[in-house]
Amino acid sequence: MKKRAQAFRIILSVFFAVTALYNASAQSNAKVFEFKYKKDDRYRILSKVNEEVFINNILNNNSEIINRITVHITDVKPDGSGIHESNFMTSDTSTGSISGSHLTWNEEYNSIYERDKHGKFTIDSTYFMPVIRDMPVFPERPIEKGDSWTANGYEAHDLRKTFSIKKPVTVPFTAFYTYNGEETQSDGRKFDVFTVSYNLYFDTPTPENPAILRSPYPAVTTGFSQQTLYWDYEKGAVDHYKENFKITIISSDGTLYKFKGTTEAEITQFTRSNDDFESVQQQIKHLQLENVLVTENEKGLTISLENIQFKPDSAILEESEKEKLQKIAAILKKYPNNDLLVTGHTALAGTKESRLELSRQRAKSAADYLLSLGVKDKYHIFTQGFGAEQPVASNQTEDGKARNRRVEITILDE
Repeated sequence: MKKRAQAFRIILSVFFAVTALYNASAQSNAKVFEFKYKKDDRYRILSKVNEEVFINNILNNNSEIINRITVHITDVKPDGSGIHESNFMTSDTSTGSISGSHLTWNEEYNSIYERDKHGKFTIDSTYFMPVIRDMPVFPERPIEKGDSWTANGYEAHDLRKTFSIKKPVTVPFTAFYTYNGEETQSDGRKFDVFTVSYNLYFDTPTPENPAILRSPYPAVTTGFSQQTLYWDYEKGAVDHYKENFKITIISSDGTLYKFKGTTEAEITQFTRSNDDFESVQQQIKHLQLENVLVTENEKGLTISLENIQFKPDSAILEESEKEKLQKIAAILKKYPNNDLLVTGHTALAGTKESRLELSRQRAKSAADYLLSLGVKDKYHIFTQGFGAEQPVASNQTEDGKARNRRVEITILDE
C-alpha cells in the first residue's frame, strides 16, 4: 500500500507539472488588446452597406449606402485615451420602386469625442455620430483563442427630421465577443479575428411635435448585428470588418418595415494633400490649363475648373474640357489613398431648384469621366451640387457668371 501511495503521488506530481507547463504555454499565447492612439494620426473608414428594404414583407428597394468617415487624433492623454475629431458623410444609390440616383453627398456630420484604450466612449449628447458606440470594447485581462466576454454598448439614432427629437435617441445593447485567434490572409497580412453580436429592442419615444402623432410613426424597433472584426495588433486598431444585420420597425399604424443586409468596411491612412499645394499649383501652371485654379480649404486641396464648358443646357462635357480633365487626372492619380469630392456650381440664372439639379448633373458628368479614366473607383469619388449658392465672383457681369459656372475637384483630407 505504501508503494502504491508513493506511486500515486508521483503520478499526481507529473500530472500537475504537465498541467502547469500547459497553462504556462497557453498563458504565453494570451494577448492584451488595446487601442494605440498616436497624436496627429489620421485615418479614413469607408463602409459599404448593401441593404434590402421590405414593406409588409414585399421587397420595396435595394440600396447601396456609402459611409465615409475621417478621423484626426488631436491629442492622447497620459492614460492612453485619444481625442478624436471626426467627419462623417453618407451617400446612397437605390433601385426598385424608389427612383435611382448616383453616388451623391447626402448628409454630413462632425463630432468630437474621447475614446479610451479599451474602447469606451466619452461623447457629448449633442453629437449624432458615430451611431455605434462602445464597440469593440476589450477586457483589461489577457485573452487567448476561444475566450469570450460581454460588454455594454449603445446606438445613437438621429430622429430630428422624423420626430423633432433634438438629441440622439440612445439604444443600449449587450455585445457578445469571442476571440477566434490569428488569421493570415491571402496577401500575407496577419490579423487577430473577433466575432461580435448583439440584439436591439426599443420603443420609440413619443414625438415631441403633436402634429406627427396624426401620421404613422415607428413605434417598436427590433434587430440584430453579427460582425467579424480583423484587428491589427501592431497598430492597435481595427483594420477592417464585415457585418450581417436586420432591423424590423413596426409603425403606429401597423405597417411592417424590414431592413436587412451586409456591411464591409476598410480603414486606411491617407496622404495630406495640403502639404503639396505648391507642387500641384506648379503642375497646373506647367500644363498651361486655362481657367484652372488651385486653392486650399478645410477639406483638402481643390482644383477649380472655372467657365467649364458643357453642351448648351446640358451636363454633357465639351471635348475641350475632357482634355483638361485628362491632364488633371495624372495629378489626381498621385493620391491613391485620398478620396475625391467633385462639386458643381452655376451662375445665377433660372430657378433655385433648376440650378441645383444642373449643378448636381454637371458634377456627376465630370466625376463619371474621371472614373472612366481610372482615377478612382466609384467608392472613392463623391459628387455634390451647390447651384449658385457659393459664387466666387459677381453674377452682375458676364465674366463673373463665367467664373461661377465651374466644377471643383477636391483631394480630400477631411
